[in-house]
Parts: sequence; C-alpha cells; structure tokens
Amino acid sequence: MRATNLICILSDEHNKRVLGCYGHPMVRTPNLDRLAERGTRFTSAYTNCPICVPARASLATGRYVHEVRCWDNAIAYRGDPPSWGHRLMAAGHRVTAIGKLHYQASEPKRNGFDEEVLPLHIVNGVGDLLGLIRDELPVRSGARKLGPEAGRGESEYTRYDREIAASACRWLTAEAPKHAGKPWVLYVGFVAPHFPLIAPAQFYDLYAEHEIPMPAMYARHERARHPFIDAMRRCMCFDESFDEPMVRRAITAYYGLVSFLDDNVGKILRALDDAGLGADTRVVYTSDHGDNLGTRGLWGKSTMYEESAGIPMIAAGPGIPRGNVTDAPVSLVDLYPSILQCVGLQAQGAAAGYPGHSLIEIADGYVPRRTVLSEYHAAGAATAAYMIRRGRYKYIHYVGMPPMLFDLVADAHERNDLAADPSHERVLAECEADLRRVVDPEAADRLARADQNALIAHHGGKQAILARGTFRYSPPPGAEATYFEARG
Repeated sequence: MRATNLICILSDEHNKRVLGCYGHPMVRTPNLDRLAERGTRFTSAYTNCPICVPARASLATGRYVHEVRCWDNAIAYRGDPPSWGHRLMAAGHRVTAIGKLHYQASEPKRNGFDEEVLPLHIVNGVGDLLGLIRDELPVRSGARKLGPEAGRGESEYTRYDREIAASACRWLTAEAPKHAGKPWVLYVGFVAPHFPLIAPAQFYDLYAEHEIPMPAMYARHERARHPFIDAMRRCMCFDESFDEPMVRRAITAYYGLVSFLDDNVGKILRALDDAGLGADTRVVYTSDHGDNLGTRGLWGKSTMYEESAGIPMIAAGPGIPRGNVTDAPVSLVDLYPSILQCVGLQAQGAAAGYPGHSLIEIADGYVPRRTVLSEYHAAGAATAAYMIRRGRYKYIHYVGMPPMLFDLVADAHERNDLAADPSHERVLAECEADLRRVVDPEAADRLARADQNALIAHHGGKQAILARGTFRYSPPPGAEATYFEARG
C-alpha cells in the first residue's frame, strides 16, 4: 500500500440516511456522492458513542469509551491515551486540525496536532455539567427551541463552517506544499448539520416544505415505548411543542444543512485537485454520530437506533476500490489504524489492545472477526446503553432494563423488537455473550457513574449545577454560550 497524504473530514450529527449515495430520494449531496463513486462506501458504520465528546475521544485514541473514560460532554479528551496524531507527529508527519474537535482545551501538542486552526472545544474547559446528573434526569428546557427556531437563515454555526472550509482551502494551497517530503494529515471538523436547524437560503430553498415527508413512526400511537427511551424523551424535550408544519420546516432545514455541508466538502476537494495533490491524497468522510430527526418522535442523538448510532463513512483515493460498497460493520475506532496505514506507519492492532481494523483493508474485502460496539452513558441516559452488531442482528443492552433486538435485514427501520420473541432466545443469548466479551456492562456503568458523581461534587454538587443551567450547543470561536434554565 503506497503511503499518501490524508484528509479526514468529520461532520457533526449527520444521519447516514440523509445522503444521496445512501439512497435518499430527495437530498442533494453531489460532492459526497462523487466521492463515494470514486471510492468505497461503508453501509454499516457506527459511532462508538452517539454524542459528540465521547465519540471524538474514541476516534482520536482508537479505543472504546469505557477504556478512555470520556463518558459524556463534560469529560473530554485531554491528550491521554495517545492519539493517532501523537503517533504521526513522533514519526515526523505534519498533522493539522481545522475546526471542531471538542476536546478539553486548545493545546495542540497535547491533543496530537502540530497546529489547531479555528478550534472548537468544550465550553470553558468544563462542558455540559448537566449531563453528569443521571440519578434523576433533569429536563433540558433549551431543547424546546429546536422547532420554533428552525428555518431559513444564518447562524453562528453556518458562518463558522464557511470559515473552516476557507481555512482548509488556504491550507491546501499555501501550507501543504511545505510538507511535501512526508505524507501529511489534515483533519477538518465541520459542525453542520448539527442544530440549530437554520440553513442558508441557498440550500434551504432546494427543498419545498410541503414535499417533505413526515418522519417514520412519528404519530404518538406509533412511537416505541421502552423505559430508557421514555426517560430520554422526558429529559430531551425537543418534541413538546412541535406541530406538523414545524416538523416539516425543521427537516427542511436539516436537509438544507446537509447540502450546505456537501458544498463545503466540495470546496475542499476542488482545492485539493487545484493544488495538484489529488493523486497523492486519500480522503475519508464520516460523522461523529447521527440524528433521530423526528423518527419515533425523537430528535438529536443519544439513542442506539440506526438514525442516531449509524453514521456515513466514505473512503477514496489511491488503492481504495472505486465504486465499491461494503456491508462489513465498522466504527470510528477504525480510523486510528487506517490513518496510520495511510501514511505508511505500522498500525497497532488487537495484540496491543486496539479494537480497530484498517478501513483500507476492509474496503479491499477483508472482513474482521470482531464485535463492533457503541455505548452511551451521557445526557438523558437513565442507565448505560450498549449496542453491538452480530451479522444481520443488532442487539441493544440496557443495564437493569429489557434489551432490544432487531433483524436489520428484514427490518431495516427497526419497527419490530424481537427481544421478547421466544424464537429468538438463542440469538439474544449469543449477542449478550458477544457484548460481555468486549465489555462488562454493569462494571462500566458503575465506573461511569463514579466518575460523573466525583465531577458533580467537584463543581459544588447537584443543586449548584441545576442552578447554573446549561447551554444548548458549544459556541464557535469568538461566541459565548447562552445558558438555559435547568430543573430536576
């Protein structure tokens, strides 16, 4: 495998179903679709945690959340254990980050980068303290703004993403040629299509609100009932004030933000070619997690349904099969060995305790024998949640609550939970055994709660955090977080 440069593009909260190359009949993503045409698309890619900070810690370190103990959006990566960036820098490769990282603070060398351009990290180095409180889930009142604010316009995030794209294009033109002696890695972190669901008019107007279909299983009598999901809905009260026109407007804005994201990706890919670097650079596109986008009356992330835990993943460039599609399950931890292999370094594998496998090799037909894991211990989680894939089956384990089991071949949209079906008892038991070979779910749950309770005490206790309130989303550089009331 010839060593090349790499551009890793990470979006935020991109539901994999909202992409032309993933089969969406309406959404326009010509640049990502072309990237998929000249590379490999992974149909069964997953986040290792469906919320920003833990997912990004897993991506950086190549390790699962319960190993790095970045459980939620208040416990962020701070340079240990070492990231793929540290490995590259130690070997003399240039590693640059532009845009959102969501680590604890901007300390490039500690974080595994030679430089950070326009970095976005957790708010004030503290992050979302409210998400630490899980004994009695507080209502996150700021979530109620999601629908009323949705529509056409500009936000801090759309302005920020334009700056990120422009900075990445400048870097490829002016900086990349300075590092031609050894493969470099450019990480680009966009925030779209993360809420607020406000899309620039050019992209919002690609879609007619009245043509937007209502989300699947949106009617109240259709919504799945489960104690974990019910608790999540009460805490993440996005949907309390939605009516049908508001739902359509919110989804229109999300579609517009995806097309806006795609346009920014296109600018980077054109700059790469204009700089004469396309033949010597691989490109990976993925997202930190998805978005429920109204399905089952759920919005945002934080669940193990495909809309939230599933992510898009595309890889293209020298040595990666063109026009290829693979169903082999993969996840964000696979980026670690993939990046190392791409630039010519030896990947650390299972023998060193790393769960990831090279996406380049998987694209070429290799199917690793392993269990892909996602886990959740963060905001709105009444208990720990774990998800694995076992062939056609997807198993979701909740500590102290009933599990879920879905046959994704027969039931791609997860309408029929098979966990209580006696004919699937053996599959259910085999899935739980596979999970327990990767993680002790009860022990990890105890460890997460101990770490979170220690941090709650450090910040003055539960009542102090509730009185402080919380913000809705991390502001971009130069902006301040707007805090909302938090109540138990």
